[in-house]
Amino acid sequence: MSISIRSFALGPLETNAYLVKNETNGESIVIDPGMQPKALLDAVKGEKVAAILLTHTHFDHIGGLNELRSLTKAPVYVHPLEMAWLTDPRLNGSARFGLSEEIVCEPAEHELADGQTLELAGMSFQVLHTPGHSPGSCSFVIGKHCFGGDVLFAGSIGRTDLPGGDFETLMISIQDKLFELADDTIVYPGHGPRTTVETEKMTNPFVTGLLR
Repeated sequence: MSISIRSFALGPLETNAYLVKNETNGESIVIDPGMQPKALLDAVKGEKVAAILLTHTHFDHIGGLNELRSLTKAPVYVHPLEMAWLTDPRLNGSARFGLSEEIVCEPAEHELADGQTLELAGMSFQVLHTPGHSPGSCSFVIGKHCFGGDVLFAGSIGRTDLPGGDFETLMISIQDKLFELADDTIVYPGHGPRTTVETEKMTNPFVTGLLR
């Protein structure tokens, strides 16, 4: 099986949305459809999108969800701790950050669980529950590719000062989940450039002290 990965920096926070395509059967999944999603929507027109995966439900990661859902009719997957965030602007943050319009989405069709394997579009994704940035943050691993949302960035980590965030929990998620992946695993974050597990182990000033 051959896969391709396209990224789209969407909205005022340049939130990374990812289009992961199985080149063998032509089907795709989308991860984190952010705000102002025109570039992403143009890319999936005429494509078979089998699912929409949410690493978490802060407003900048779900701002384009309604439009993408309407276009593709794809089911949505989210951790149960953030199911209610889709429908509540106070929880997803869109009511607090002065947006011109609060973000309200329908509940997701499917709940995610730590350690489960999702078989979607002919691809297998391992689900890792990686809280700390938010209670229901999840990372999705396919082969040597990890889509980690706002848990770990190139040279930085996710913020923990938002409701439901916790610094110690985030450190545990990075240490016990992401740093257990192979060193050459590519990490695709919610913002900024991609990196690798090894690079962050060796150079990330926030996490180098975590190594056992």
